[in-house]
Amino acid sequence: MPRPYDIFTILESIVTGYMTQSFAFKPMHIGNITIDTPLTLAPMAGQTNHPFRVLCREMGDCGLVCTELISSQAMHYKGAGWERTVQRYFDWSPTESPFAVQLFGSDPAIMAEAARIVVDHGADIVDINMGCWVPKIAKSGSGAAMLKDICSATIVVEAVVKAVPVPVTVKVRTGWDRNHTTAIEFAQVAEKIGVKAVAVHARFAEQGFTGEADWDIIRQVKEAVKTIPIIGNGDVTNAADARRMFETTGCDGVMIGRAALGNPWIFREIAHEMRTGEPLPPRTFGERAATAIRHAQLTLETTNVPAYTAIRELRGQLIKYATGMPEASRIRDRLVSAESLADIEAALAPVLEMDAVAL
Repeated sequence: MPRPYDIFTILESIVTGYMTQSFAFKPMHIGNITIDTPLTLAPMAGQTNHPFRVLCREMGDCGLVCTELISSQAMHYKGAGWERTVQRYFDWSPTESPFAVQLFGSDPAIMAEAARIVVDHGADIVDINMGCWVPKIAKSGSGAAMLKDICSATIVVEAVVKAVPVPVTVKVRTGWDRNHTTAIEFAQVAEKIGVKAVAVHARFAEQGFTGEADWDIIRQVKEAVKTIPIIGNGDVTNAADARRMFETTGCDGVMIGRAALGNPWIFREIAHEMRTGEPLPPRTFGERAATAIRHAQLTLETTNVPAYTAIRELRGQLIKYATGMPEASRIRDRLVSAESLADIEAALAPVLEMDAVAL
């Protein structure tokens, strides 16, 4: 009989051996578009703008990126905020391909019109938001509120599918609340009307980002469809999580959201460790600081809004790079008051100098 500590040693060796096995990625096909590395960036309001999407691409192994959600109503009515909407959200370029543009709304004709507009502006994929639980979106019947009425949601989605020649995808939650697990039913209907992929955030809308994601719903959705890829989303922060999601749910792709903020190299790190069984060396504080500065530079080089506005909007993104850094609180304080690129560089200069001294 092995002693108790020997049992733990054996279990540890089994887990270690499991994680050092290579994992063969299979390309994911969304309609006629091939996603070579099935790791995708989740659309996130206020976060997944052009500079951040470019960074994720530059770091490697991010197979598909998606814009922030865009209001179909704003596109239809073209009111005073229309030019601002175009300036802020129509920020993609052909160099990002393949990329998806995410729309939200609940009126079939208006959503179809919006889809045609973004495709005319170069969208490779149109993604429909049926996952946002934020009250200002859901109270209009958009976002995750569409999961309350699958019939109405189907009419909206089918209108978009018929309106554009590019693949249409949908991002959903498990359901609106614990009494309504509608993701499975919707995925089956979506497949029948021509949707080319469904991403499932494995939480109910009422949960927001609280609690743990229940990945079993992803497995159930995957088993319920026959021909379209299912992308799993929720609580993936590293290679072990991604591997477990692939293997326990059978999903075709893994979508990463909050774990990528301040960490755009997560896709490369996950892909490398899954392919080789070996983790990449952790990023130094100096490398993280340099990436934050690169993020700021990209923003100012590509923004369509005044520089001072871009810098202020950028502050919330940059502070995420400071997590775990020496004197992180001081760095964050300086970043949240930054008014220029010079201010950002000055806030991060001590961290860059730490790497220089180490060399």
